[in-house]
Amino acid sequence: MKVNITMNEVNKMQTEYDFSQARPNPYAKKLKKQITINIDIDTINYFKSQSETSGIPYQTLINLYLADCAANQKQLQISWR
Repeated sequence: MKVNITMNEVNKMQTEYDFSQARPNPYAKKLKKQITINIDIDTINYFKSQSETSGIPYQTLINLYLADCAANQKQLQISWR
């Protein structure tokens, strides 16, 4: 569907809406970005079982866990056997 707007209508809208007193969105830093990530089945199943217990969606639980790691600046420790 194509919408035709004349310059007169654009100018009218610009005068109708005054954003000079607007302030930035305080939640903008909390915006999420969708990504693709490969997670093994056992890990997904673990968070799904936690989800059933807590009532929180498993994707939210994964995000909360990762956010906690970032907030506390946890360092990755890997020991290969």
